Amino acid sequence: MARTFLSRLFALGLALGLLGLVPTAQAASLDGLSVKVTNTSEPVLCAEKDNVAVNFASPEVKSFRIEAVHPAYMGSLRQDRWEPDWTACEDISEETSAKPHPVMHILYEDGNLRIMGLTFSEFWRPTDVTVTIGDKVSRNVHLLQLLKKHKGKAEEVIAMYPGDGYWRIKPLPPQHLDWTAYGSSFIVGPVEFDQRPVANLKDVAFDPETMRFTLTLAKGGKAQVAIANLNEERMTLDVSFDQAVSGVPFATLRSMYVTEFNADVARIAVREEKARSWREDMIMTFQDAMATDAWMGRLVPSRHNTSAPDMMFNHFRAEPAPSR
Repeated sequence: MARTFLSRLFALGLALGLLGLVPTAQAASLDGLSVKVTNTSEPVLCAEKDNVAVNFASPEVKSFRIEAVHPAYMGSLRQDRWEPDWTACEDISEETSAKPHPVMHILYEDGNLRIMGLTFSEFWRPTDVTVTIGDKVSRNVHLLQLLKKHKGKAEEVIAMYPGDGYWRIKPLPPQHLDWTAYGSSFIVGPVEFDQRPVANLKDVAFDPETMRFTLTLAKGGKAQVAIANLNEERMTLDVSFDQAVSGVPFATLRSMYVTEFNADVARIAVREEKARSWREDMIMTFQDAMATDAWMGRLVPSRHNTSAPDMMFNHFRAEPAPSR
């Protein structure tokens, strides 16, 4: 009994110690615009449903930063878990979610990168989005994968769905792991609702020389998503709009939470305007905020996508990000 109590006390102390590491994902930007951060997450029992939604909105923002960083416990992680968990999933299952293997095409390859285009036999919503790599235009690409060649392997670091505007990103694997999982996804807006939050696009283009995506938005205008940093600790994207997004979120984080030990994101920390400290909360109880920085991730390992990265949104600006 005493040993159990001490074990719990040690675990609690470890978690509290890790709380101080939350801002290390990216130090507070301090000088950024504050944006409206709203939580529209809903409780579920099924771990294979995206029930977490954290929205970012401001009629002023024309640029911001998204960062994926290995979780604070990554150095001690020795066993990863990424298998689907269909427990309590009444309306979906492994059988209903199984799809025929997609048709895969190499859209671009050089000494540093490989770009894959995947076409599924069916996609959840009709799409006529084109994908442009250099001067090559492709259609019916449901999933775009970017793989970075690293230490003799091609490591997938970006998965992007042109048909609904969802992205997943992750850093390169750390030295002690061969592979890491994706976790939370995000949408670069304008974010609209069609059965779930989506971004409606006309074209997704990628320039391998500048490592920059250009999104042509269905309602007009463009967004740029540039890979600013990629290493074994973090991936950083700089996002710019040619015009600010009004009336709807300019970005949304999507993820899943069932319990803290079965979640892709369990906690959130925000730096509110002029605040002297971070405000920290569980993801499902977080109330809305006006914030310059937001971190969403985990402090203790989960049984679901254990190695998946934490996510940061910050550096909100009223002007586009400078060209690289």
